[in-house]
Amino acid sequence: MNYKTSTQYIMGGLLIAGAPLAMAEVPQSCQTVRLAEVGWTDITATTALTSEVLEGLGYETRSDTVSVPIAYAGMKNGDFDVFLGNWMPSMASISDPYIEKGQVDRVAVNLEGAKYTLAVPQYVHDAGVTSVADLDKHADKFDSRLYGIEAGNDGNMIIQNMIDDDAFGLGDWELIDSSEAGMLSELKSKTRNEDWMVFLGWEPHPMNTNFDMTYLKGADDYFGPNLGGATVHTNTRSGYIEECGNVGTLLENLQFSLEMENQIMGAIMDGGEKPREAARSWLQSNPEVLDGWLEGVTTVKGEPGLPAVKEAIGIQG
Repeated sequence: MNYKTSTQYIMGGLLIAGAPLAMAEVPQSCQTVRLAEVGWTDITATTALTSEVLEGLGYETRSDTVSVPIAYAGMKNGDFDVFLGNWMPSMASISDPYIEKGQVDRVAVNLEGAKYTLAVPQYVHDAGVTSVADLDKHADKFDSRLYGIEAGNDGNMIIQNMIDDDAFGLGDWELIDSSEAGMLSELKSKTRNEDWMVFLGWEPHPMNTNFDMTYLKGADDYFGPNLGGATVHTNTRSGYIEECGNVGTLLENLQFSLEMENQIMGAIMDGGEKPREAARSWLQSNPEVLDGWLEGVTTVKGEPGLPAVKEAIGIQG
């Protein structure tokens, strides 16, 4: 080999070595993402957002609505990959045993500044019910009923614990299991005539603007401090982000906001939009959020993720 040929060979090798490597295609086993929902509009909204992005990357998604206990059993058994609704600390009694045993992974915080505790209409608060300690004094006006959402929900479990402990004199009160929609329908009916009602409230949720309502103090030992101040975490089945690293990067990047979720939930609940339509419309109006979500994320074929998602969603530029 002469000098010229040798030099060309070496330089060619350096060029090949220095060239950016194409990202590998996502394994077939990771190309369908199975998401658990639990019938709450905030998690419906964030699941819809995430599904829009995943499908823009070329993944298939499947969402099933189940109770919170079934969501965790499903992740343990490998029936679900992702759950975006781990409200903490209220959900600790359900989620922590799975996480401590290594059956479910708590991946990242996706929302901060949430709250979750008992609430009343403002006119009830104005009449002197400002704390959970005031409830039993007016048991007759409340019909000794505390309105929750679906059976098995962590908030319902906390309310039942209060009843079982006879906390604040609530031992002879009744928990009314319903659903998010059922509870809100009851609230709408009660407020029409200024009847009294105490119910499970949370933010983000359009209930905070659709109803003149306020949260009750004094339940810190059950719902946590700061009116049930909460962070919401993304959970996955054990080992999922190592197995499916590209989706894992997206899940670690995902961060939502109270304003974002309130807007999308409002479009769903008040505007009658389907969740995916509401999510897509919001992304079209707020495309800058995708820059952070898709940092380091590719399509299933290993191509840059951001332009692919923008094109799929119908975002120009």
